[in-house]
Amino acid sequence: MLVAADDAGVAPLPVFKPAERRHWAFQPRKDAPPPVFTDAAGKAWVRTPVDAFVLARLRKEGLAPAPEADRATLIRRVMYDLHGLPPAPEEVAAFVSDQSPRAYENLVERLLASPRYGEQWARHWLDVVRFAESDGYEYDTHRPDAYRFRDYVMASLNADKPYDVFVKEQIAGDEMDASNETLQVASGFNRLGPLRKNAGNQEVASSRTEVLTEMTNIIGAAFLGMTIGCARCHDHKFDPIRQSDYYRMQGYFAQTQANDIITASAEEQAAWKAKVTPLETEMRKLRFAMRRAPEEEKGKIEMQLEKLDEQMPLPLTSMYAVRNDAKEMTQIHLLTRGDYRFKGPKVGMRPLGVLTAEDQPELPLNTEKPRLKLAEWIVEPANPLTARVMTNRIWQYHFGRGLVSTPNDFGRMGTMPSHPELLDWLSNQYIAGGWRMKPLHRMLLLSSTYRQASRTGQEKAAMEKDPENKLLWKFNRRRLEAEEIRDSMLAVSGRLNAKAGGPSVMGSIDAELINDLKRPQYWQQTRDKSEHYRRTIYMIYKRNLILPFMQVFDSPDTLLSCARRDQSTHAPQALELLNGKTSNELAGAFAERLAKEKATGAERIDHAFRLIAGRAPKAQEKDLALTYLADGEKDATAAREFALALFNSNAFLYVD
Repeated sequence: MLVAADDAGVAPLPVFKPAERRHWAFQPRKDAPPPVFTDAAGKAWVRTPVDAFVLARLRKEGLAPAPEADRATLIRRVMYDLHGLPPAPEEVAAFVSDQSPRAYENLVERLLASPRYGEQWARHWLDVVRFAESDGYEYDTHRPDAYRFRDYVMASLNADKPYDVFVKEQIAGDEMDASNETLQVASGFNRLGPLRKNAGNQEVASSRTEVLTEMTNIIGAAFLGMTIGCARCHDHKFDPIRQSDYYRMQGYFAQTQANDIITASAEEQAAWKAKVTPLETEMRKLRFAMRRAPEEEKGKIEMQLEKLDEQMPLPLTSMYAVRNDAKEMTQIHLLTRGDYRFKGPKVGMRPLGVLTAEDQPELPLNTEKPRLKLAEWIVEPANPLTARVMTNRIWQYHFGRGLVSTPNDFGRMGTMPSHPELLDWLSNQYIAGGWRMKPLHRMLLLSSTYRQASRTGQEKAAMEKDPENKLLWKFNRRRLEAEEIRDSMLAVSGRLNAKAGGPSVMGSIDAELINDLKRPQYWQQTRDKSEHYRRTIYMIYKRNLILPFMQVFDSPDTLLSCARRDQSTHAPQALELLNGKTSNELAGAFAERLAKEKATGAERIDHAFRLIAGRAPKAQEKDLALTYLADGEKDATAAREFALALFNSNAFLYVD
């Protein structure tokens, strides 16, 4: 039984029954070769080994794959997949007419080589690691330099940095080379979680416990696909993760402290200090007074503290990193119900017991470079989880559903893989290929499985056997995500500012939303209007003020790891697209572009559909548009409403 004491002894190492280690995700990856087909149809359809695994399963269930998508559909699909942007009409026309047998392969190579690839795929990783640029909770303090981590992720993906290196840099970049600015920025991964502040003071035991909890939980969710956070208060109810396992994992962060590496000039630092010093002096006096004040006076002092805190200037420009400090090391205990006030036995550092030999000893908390040791265990090729988890994420973002449909939970409450041999084969290929993502992208994108149409003549029979399309008898149609919708409206309207990297943009937003913030001065609209038209990944991601357009289209809240975006359909989405400031402004710009680039109504309609949907309008679509515009070809209102209607069309919002 745990007690409220610091001398409750040392927790014993956990012991596991053989049955607890038998779950598929804890087993070594198998090396199953791809199936071989001797019939003409099978040989013709299998373009990559991926297809062999998929076709074998389809035939086993009496299903057949869908026909190949047409080229106009395919280029739109792969461009949204890799870039998050629509193809220009010229790109579609060139690809459709390209007679080269390698036309599609060349397209994929071009898209993978573009810096737009990093902008799209960085968003996926930032979702997983719950990236945001403010602390959350009541104060939601702004993190003005957090954008450096976003830029680090984009640069890493564009360079096709090996995933094992990517993992180590984020968990332990500062331990790898403290003089390397890129690695220091990468180590900011450990500080991405929400941070609770109390009247400007978070140096209390409860806050330290929360910080350690955030650092530990994300390791399980992002890299291991395990809900290890469930073992904070008690042994995991479903998976063989003991509470002592959880705190031994937390032990790797016992020395870790925040480290804001100032990059501001000496003059800027002096000016900042001149503003901050008197405020901090007064706040110290008030905190001292609060200790002795009667209960009825403490509320008034708290309000005074908050007013002073609101006067604090933004932090100096810095690199948002971490460092180790053995002198400030936190002794890790098992905590009763996760409560820092009730300390149980002490623990050291050790990986999850179910994935570790029972005789492997724990390391002392003052071990040098503890986080690097954790990262090296995570990316050890023998670790059965890491490669599977990341391979599954890559598959999910291409096909809309992971081979394991619970990408952050490979435990017993998660789903079994739909194609276990394929998952293991791809994971083995991923490691053998140096943990590089782009070769894996190529294998998936060049497959016949990926090139299938989203509609087929066998829907009724296939839906009866496989209503969720787990076996991939067609391609999964999907709605664009929030960022893709906004970026696409910017692109087709001609307003998109392609500038990459740098500080995030604070756009125009309703005053009442800003006034609801605890510290409204932290929303300072970017003065350069052209910056407001940059891609959405460069807009500020503030925890307590998600942009309304983003929120209505299922943007995650950034408090927790988002392994897969929700796709809801509800009335506020239509209202936002019809009445929202963003959609109406960009519809006007779209109409102006059509009028400038094409002379007649018929030409503008054709051009509009090619920009919006990557194809010419269907006969009925063209007739309806001509009828609507016939009486007001020169009417700017009608042209804008036509453009707005296209923003609301399924042809724009969905990818086949």
